[in-house]
Amino acid sequence: MYRAPLSEIVFTLKEVAGLGQLQAQPGQEELSDDLIEAILGEAAKFAEEEIAPLNRVGDENPAQLIDGSVKTSPGWKEAYTSWRQGGWSALTGDPEYGGQGLPNMLHVAVFEMWNAGSMAFTLCPTLTTGAVEAIEKHGSPELKAKYLEKLISGEWTGTMNLTEPQAGSDLNALRAKAEPVGDGSYKISGQKIFITYGDHDMTDNVVHLVLARLPDAPAGTRGISLFAVPKYFVNDDGSLGEKNDVTVAGVEHKLGIHGSPTCTMSFGDRGGAIGWLIGEENRGLACMFTMMNNARLAVGVQGLGIAERAFQESLAFSLDRKQGRGVGSKTDGMDPIAVHPDIKRTLLSMKSQTQVARAICYACAHALDMAKVAPDADQKKFWAERAGLLTPIAKALSTDFGVDVASLGIQIHGGMGFIEETGAAQHLRDARIAPIYEGTNGIQSIDLVMRKLPMSGGDQVRSLIAE
Repeated sequence: MYRAPLSEIVFTLKEVAGLGQLQAQPGQEELSDDLIEAILGEAAKFAEEEIAPLNRVGDENPAQLIDGSVKTSPGWKEAYTSWRQGGWSALTGDPEYGGQGLPNMLHVAVFEMWNAGSMAFTLCPTLTTGAVEAIEKHGSPELKAKYLEKLISGEWTGTMNLTEPQAGSDLNALRAKAEPVGDGSYKISGQKIFITYGDHDMTDNVVHLVLARLPDAPAGTRGISLFAVPKYFVNDDGSLGEKNDVTVAGVEHKLGIHGSPTCTMSFGDRGGAIGWLIGEENRGLACMFTMMNNARLAVGVQGLGIAERAFQESLAFSLDRKQGRGVGSKTDGMDPIAVHPDIKRTLLSMKSQTQVARAICYACAHALDMAKVAPDADQKKFWAERAGLLTPIAKALSTDFGVDVASLGIQIHGGMGFIEETGAAQHLRDARIAPIYEGTNGIQSIDLVMRKLPMSGGDQVRSLIAE
């Protein structure tokens, strides 16, 4: 049974990560404590009552490919509809397109609760949020007008299509092709693998963001462009038209996150999927990094959510499970295992790692928010660099902690933890993907050392250490 740790979330936002500093900035007057606590309270209720009960359901009843379309786990579609109707998808979106324009700090806090409820379910809106940000920052006015409102409302969802069979983390090897049609659109052809929610039955349309090469593109990552490729074409009046040349070639059978369909996507099997350029030709990687940086913090929050869920269940088990007698015990029978020093040590380790992950993720979100609202260029630069520095740390540290805490949770459960019945094993299976995708944690180390530590001649990291 999951209960959102609201008091700890609010404390971390206010006393650790710097929410008050954000609230004090010009233009943030409506970001009151009452508003924040009301939103967090409703998000907690939805996580506890609607999402968390689906976690085991999704694990035992994975998404399936049936007649060329993906059918999600029982209850998934209904829960997503309730989530969308509650306005949760619009939390941080641009108000011009129906969003609420709320800060990343609030977004990260509610996503912690939803990931603790079910990481597999929450992956879908996580990817959509990244797609929205990429189109907001780099899309043409026409693309924004056509896609943003429906993506921000959650009526449609978005994906990220990078990986190919021969090109995992090394995008130099990317082979997907894009050929100009002559009317401003492009024919996209190729195959992408490991596409989270590449297809599903929860919404009527899926907007794929696809990396591909133009015929005259330079070699390497300098020759990659980004395209919006919808599952269904969108008519001028906003209604859906014919299906695009996009098909699901398969759905992976995975160690964990069973409820999240991980798809192999084929573009152009019947002559070419039609897509539209996002940003500039051969500058797609810059656009995709907007989405990936959003996703890297979001994946760190996945590690945090899993850690919190694993800790709560381990604590409850240790208070209920009786085995042996504690030192100095005066009971006639056995004591709860929570009284034993080794169990106490393990629980404290789980708790402390979870709290550290929460602090780092929330601080990263705070820096992203400050970079947007800081009053002058120097402060904006400072906070943008701070966010850049914290992003690989938030991603790698929090996902490593998610795996560690979930593993310790199995240890607390003992032999019962190794048996699927208790649910402890699912947390470890689900958590294990997070150090791998959105840039492996080894790649995060390279990013930190080679790109982020040297920023401003090392002043940024010195400032963080001093702080």
